Amino acid sequence: MATFWTSLFYCLLLTTVAAEEARQQEADRVKNLPGQPPVKFRHYAGYVKLRPQEEKALFYWFFEAQEAPSQKPLVLWLHGGPGCSSIAFGAASELGPFLVKDKHGLKLNMFSWNRVANIIFLESPVGVGFSYTNNSKDLQELGDRVSASDNYAFLIGWFKRFPSFRSHEFYIAGESYAGHYVPQLADLIYEGNKATQQGSFINLKGFMIGNAVINGLTDVYGMIDYAWSHAIISDKVYHGIERNCDFKKENLTKACDLYMRGFFGAYKAIDIFSIYSPICLDDSKGRVSTKLVVAPHLLTQHDLWHTLPSGYDPCAGDYVSKYFNNQEVQKALHANITKLSYPYTLCSSVIQNWTDSPDTVLPVIQKLLNAGLRIWIYSGDTDGRVPVTSTRYSINKMGLKVKKEWRAWFHEHQVAGWVEVYEGGLTFATIRGAGHQVPVLAPQQSLSLFTHFLSSHSLPSSRF
Repeated sequence: MATFWTSLFYCLLLTTVAAEEARQQEADRVKNLPGQPPVKFRHYAGYVKLRPQEEKALFYWFFEAQEAPSQKPLVLWLHGGPGCSSIAFGAASELGPFLVKDKHGLKLNMFSWNRVANIIFLESPVGVGFSYTNNSKDLQELGDRVSASDNYAFLIGWFKRFPSFRSHEFYIAGESYAGHYVPQLADLIYEGNKATQQGSFINLKGFMIGNAVINGLTDVYGMIDYAWSHAIISDKVYHGIERNCDFKKENLTKACDLYMRGFFGAYKAIDIFSIYSPICLDDSKGRVSTKLVVAPHLLTQHDLWHTLPSGYDPCAGDYVSKYFNNQEVQKALHANITKLSYPYTLCSSVIQNWTDSPDTVLPVIQKLLNAGLRIWIYSGDTDGRVPVTSTRYSINKMGLKVKKEWRAWFHEHQVAGWVEVYEGGLTFATIRGAGHQVPVLAPQQSLSLFTHFLSSHSLPSSRF
């Protein structure tokens, strides 16, 4: 008899838990998003509180795959900065199904990555976008370790809300400073899976990072070499940096500072993130980049770093900011429930301190390669900020043996970029003609790259 009542109790408990999960899911369902084109897939947005004892909550926007979501992998997209929004950039400007088209609304992205996967866009850390903390001290303690821990806590909470996705193959992707976020989170998941109970296991299979900050010293040297090889800086500036700058040292000489100012000055009139793109001219005083809240410590002493123009649309950032500051949009997304004291910005205006940022994440990448994860690194080759030269120098530091030699890969009968495969599971691919945000300028090629990454198939080696 006791067994019967015990079984009944657990059945009722499980039914109650399932009902609560369904209620929370439905509460996060987005139904009346202003300007949204009609679609058949579902999407959800809202907050996941990280820990009971804290007042932190991260905001997410989740899109089910356009077809057969129960059979598609699950991908988490993270953006960089640190301090920039994966929703403002990734979801609304690059690879999400709804792109902010102008001051009035959204357009359907024919090359959205949710054509082949279920995708979560996460605003992280707290202070970014709609993600918040009610403890101002939290904003002074942000860094790589806190971000990784909070992102992991988010995933544990998110899977409790969406348990049907727990068994799906799980991947992480991101760009820019997500070159830190993604491997660090993957490492926490990998270690957590060793000791976790069955209910908290995350089915991590790999990750993909683009134009990624991964090794400080080679990232800087590659940036200098790229600017010279693309005729942005003069021989005088290039050789002046070469002779006078030792980036291994914390404090650079006055001579180095002079030539570095020449370097940054050369980029003042163009977009360092996409060197052949126009810049937004709506503001006659010029645009100021907010894509980097915190520069690498090797460059923080150069004030000009924070006054570089940025473009693409080239005014898309203005439209995105206006759209997400619309109260009807926030209501539809179940966002800004605490009524933040500051407006929505593409990159955080409240994060002023970054407490830890290791010079390199190459050892983490190597560790996860050894653990058998699938890892792809890609590079849009018109990015001057984390250019293809930086990424090649950084990968070379790992000393990996080449498995499949450098070759062209194709999309729609044209060369889409070049690719090399290394022993141990690392693939490096370039995307021809794309800047820092690859899906903006090469949407079809980026979707092809993403699709091949998920399937672990080689990129096309011929035109036909």
